[in-house]
Amino acid sequence: MTVMIEKIVMEFGAYPSQSKVARAMLQFGFSVRDGNIYCGEVKLSDVSIARALGVDRRVVKATARTISDSRELSKFFRYLKPVANLKDAGPEIGWSTIEITPDDADKPGILADVSRIIADAGISIRQAIVEDPELSENPKLYVVTSSEVPSGLIPVLRRAKGVRELTLK
Repeated sequence: MTVMIEKIVMEFGAYPSQSKVARAMLQFGFSVRDGNIYCGEVKLSDVSIARALGVDRRVVKATARTISDSRELSKFFRYLKPVANLKDAGPEIGWSTIEITPDDADKPGILADVSRIIADAGISIRQAIVEDPELSENPKLYVVTSSEVPSGLIPVLRRAKGVRELTLK
């Protein structure tokens, strides 16, 4: 477990609803500044977050307050940023998305090997997103390429280091 995840678990362990909010904030890149939750520079309402997560708005406010009151959590959550995820949008404009389920998400080198194979084929990578195994039950690697991936490259990618399953979109 990473140090920050351990701190979140310790801080919110007795409060499952607050833990749910903190994990969602981490997943979506929501930051906390001055007791308020932001998506980039846009201040989010406690009510909208609560509705989306199925918790009471007071739980959201308490989570933001707990983060703000903790020196370590506050320093970390202050700098989170949302990221545009192109995995679903890319194929709509002629790009490909390669979805990889790893054998072991903690194993180093999966992204490196997949990237090397794609680069050797002369294909440019527009984005790579790796889901954190501590935040996702079934973490995946998503690689969005600037052109369609030729069918002949798929068997090569399936043999890449650490790849258990591969889907092309």
